[in-house]
Amino acid sequence: MLNRIIKRGHREVRRPSSGGAPAATAAQPCGPIETLPMFRDVPVSERQNLFLRKLQICCFQFDFSDTLKMVREKEIKRQSLGELVDFVQSGSGKITESNQEEMIRMVSVNIFRCLPPASHENTGSENVDPEEDEPYLEPLWPHLQLVYELLLLYIVSSDTDTKVAKRYIDHSFVLKLLDLFDSEDPREREYLKTILHRIYGKFMVHRPFIRKAINYIFLPVYIRDTERHSGIGELLEILGSIINGFALPMKEEHKLFLVRALIPLHKPKPVALYHHQLAYCITQFVEKDYKLTDTVIRGLLKYWPVTNCQKEVLFLGELEEVLEATQAAEFQRCMVPLFRQIARCLNSSHFQCVSTSLINSKGHRIWLGAASSASNGMEGMWIIGSSRHGDSGFHTNEDSQFDDSGLVIADGAIMVQVAERALFLWNNEHIVNLIAQNRYVILPIIFEALQKNIHSHWNQAVSGLTVNVRKVFLDMDAELFEDCQRQYMQRKKPEQAS
Repeated sequence: MLNRIIKRGHREVRRPSSGGAPAATAAQPCGPIETLPMFRDVPVSERQNLFLRKLQICCFQFDFSDTLKMVREKEIKRQSLGELVDFVQSGSGKITESNQEEMIRMVSVNIFRCLPPASHENTGSENVDPEEDEPYLEPLWPHLQLVYELLLLYIVSSDTDTKVAKRYIDHSFVLKLLDLFDSEDPREREYLKTILHRIYGKFMVHRPFIRKAINYIFLPVYIRDTERHSGIGELLEILGSIINGFALPMKEEHKLFLVRALIPLHKPKPVALYHHQLAYCITQFVEKDYKLTDTVIRGLLKYWPVTNCQKEVLFLGELEEVLEATQAAEFQRCMVPLFRQIARCLNSSHFQCVSTSLINSKGHRIWLGAASSASNGMEGMWIIGSSRHGDSGFHTNEDSQFDDSGLVIADGAIMVQVAERALFLWNNEHIVNLIAQNRYVILPIIFEALQKNIHSHWNQAVSGLTVNVRKVFLDMDAELFEDCQRQYMQRKKPEQAS
């Protein structure tokens, strides 16, 4: 069942599985729709029958591409859905089992549909930045929202017996629900996230299946890193809550999910779209079991970006969060490859990731950015803001401004804001303590990188900031520092002689 992951716009029509609610068929009304009375206008004994008749009306489908077509019928359906929502929300009457089955049938008719092609598929362009895409808004939303609200109220209701409800909300239903996470409408994905989370919490029998199904959704995303899926962020939000509830000691199944599903999600190019949620899931694992630190850090190093500086900034920010939860023994297992990568960041010609690895000796965070402007031929780097360590305020220069994407725009060029998501590693007291305990290994690894920055980096600001890091090590262990300097000079003598 899980093997059917089908391209958007070309999904197969699935047959109903044995058990569960029978498949419902969507249809347009052949004639005028009957206007039914409201629940409060009929005796209590007739409300279940009225509930069923309203469900039948709500099974009719309408074309929302033409706003002037069947306006009366669309409004009757909308009102009927609203009354169904109010009836379930009020708890004025327990829904019979047959009506529960019909309600899930009506929900299925309305929400389970073939999603339209994604915006980049319509234009034929794969190079469009997903962050710049205008969100698609589903024309059916006036009806869909009420259908989702009804489903959510049914699931969370204390009157809903899971033993009865699981006959209709079965694996097939859950799988179709997961398909809809690829909807481009953020409003729909928000409802889906809440509903799936509630299903996971209420129907314990579905929990392993849901985790496995989410894993199958992730597979094509990181195997083909150009594959796009609109709902990765929402699925990761659900997983973050699930991981937080894992019992200890952690099952091997959950550790495999970390290695095989979550860590590879760092590979795709549009990782920035869901990185915040992904980093939260990763750090949840480390906080649950600190012994996973080595696995996580080596996974980050495996997928470390080579040419994408914005991704490097994200990785460095996530790295700090992981190291924050790291204990000394686990740190020692991965510190050599880790600081080899940090050394490469220090020598990067792109300022965005260099700045995330530097500190200010006065205890201030400094946000800097590299930019070039074709309008005036200027190229270089500017300090665009600063704050004291522990101060949540961010103070920008007067000529800097923010845009909605979280970048800082100055002088017509975009500069990566190296701040909240990528704090300076040496500003973190816990990380500094780990470095101090292992300075005999770490300083020799990064000493040459520090020296290169001071003597030959293209930007003087980077050189100056590197001096501050160099001073941290000098104050930490002057004898070790002098030994590293002596060895460095000996290696450089043959080069100077030639």
